[in-house]
Amino acid sequence: MSQKTKIPCDSPFPSAKQDATNVSYDYGTAQSLSPSYRLAYDDSDFMMRDELRPVRLQLELLKPELTQAEHNIKATVVIFGSARIPDYPVAEQDVLDAECQLSINPDDATLKENVATARIKLKKSRYYEEARSLGRLITLEAKKLDELVVVVTGGGPGIMEAANRGAADVDGKSIGLNIVLPGEQKPNPYITPELCFQFHYFAIRKMHFLMRAIALVAFPGGFGTLDELFETLTLIQTRKVRRVPVILFGREYWQKIINFEALVDEGAISQCDLELVQYAESAAEAWAIILASYSNGNNHESK
Repeated sequence: MSQKTKIPCDSPFPSAKQDATNVSYDYGTAQSLSPSYRLAYDDSDFMMRDELRPVRLQLELLKPELTQAEHNIKATVVIFGSARIPDYPVAEQDVLDAECQLSINPDDATLKENVATARIKLKKSRYYEEARSLGRLITLEAKKLDELVVVVTGGGPGIMEAANRGAADVDGKSIGLNIVLPGEQKPNPYITPELCFQFHYFAIRKMHFLMRAIALVAFPGGFGTLDELFETLTLIQTRKVRRVPVILFGREYWQKIINFEALVDEGAISQCDLELVQYAESAAEAWAIILASYSNGNNHESK
């Protein structure tokens, strides 16, 4: 058992941490060895019960909230995007490897598909470089603003890694909001360690994306990116969150994937809803949109 801690003389009561450190669970009796004797907040089996889900939800909301407040983080730019887009050197090597395999077995359909996929990723690797540039640009330019603005991503590889990497390039802080997934997902190495969080609940994670956001930038991505994008648009459309710029990076990709005009034609959204999204083709263009909104005071409304 850990060494017992002393209660500070200016504290009338021991803290929960002190009690958890000082308590003994083993007096050699059936009573002290019973699970019911363990402090509730120090009992992992109890905390994992289905009935405690509301408590876990609250804890998952509070931990990142309190930590970011301690770091004085009040404004963020959220960068979404595919975990499957590598940087150019990696993408180039993947193409070479796939082509090498195909040259050995030129009639293999799977190897042909691998080459095609690798070439697509190589073409998209420019988005990795742009996301890195954007993370770097936001971090540098934010120093000229009234308050700290920090890049936040989903914490994984691909576009997320690129944005965190850009902030790290200029010795800036950045946030990663990871989530437990069935497959292995580890945080990318460019997140500021003390601002690297892990979530169990998607809903709470998505709340943290938006709670301090002054803008959101969506790079090309799949289901996860689309989920985060459309939830954001829904909340802005229904005025559940304040309006912030939602920037789709890469018009060609997004207009191929989402036909917003068709939604208007079908009466599913209004013409004015098209104004909720803007497009950018470069980091500088995206930052100009963010800065214009910030300078106009659109992100200083009370929550």
